[in-house]
Amino acid sequence: MDKIREFFNQAAADEEHYPAAIDPRIWHVKLVLEQMKGCAKVADVGCGKGRFARLVGEQGSTVYALDLAEAMLAHVPAGIRRCAASMTALPLATASCDGAYATESLEHAVDIPAAVAELCRIVKPGGKIVIIDKSAEAWGRLETPEWEKWFGRRELEDLLRRHCRSVRSQPISYWEDVEPDGLFLAWFAVK
Repeated sequence: MDKIREFFNQAAADEEHYPAAIDPRIWHVKLVLEQMKGCAKVADVGCGKGRFARLVGEQGSTVYALDLAEAMLAHVPAGIRRCAASMTALPLATASCDGAYATESLEHAVDIPAAVAELCRIVKPGGKIVIIDKSAEAWGRLETPEWEKWFGRRELEDLLRRHCRSVRSQPISYWEDVEPDGLFLAWFAVK
């Protein structure tokens, strides 16, 4: 975990590859905003610089931005509650959030089942969970750090079903008007 923290603390200086802002027209953003709409308290797990958190907060949610790298958290916009934390030990009370999401962050967790369990633990019954990450079927299309893991649809569906009453997934693209090319998947769950 120390190696991952150090990688992202250094990556925080790389605005080209780890930007602080995101285009709200990107399909990932639209999906997160749609699912988190109406959620009073939301956790952004693996928030990076808080680019999704800012937009979710603008919808009226109180957002908890959680990331392993303190240097990433330093870029999180004012008004968003931030905390350095591992995905496997989130510092939020059980059932304290109405929604939680992890966008391209679960792939960096050191213990995937534990991270999914934590994501689910902090969400209230009836709350929404969104995970957007890369598909295992597309492995090798991008250069990745040695610890990164990509997921099959069933793999995360099965982990989410351990904790949630409703689970579904679908292939998505980066832009909503472009057909999915197999790189990204989105998982949606209701606790």
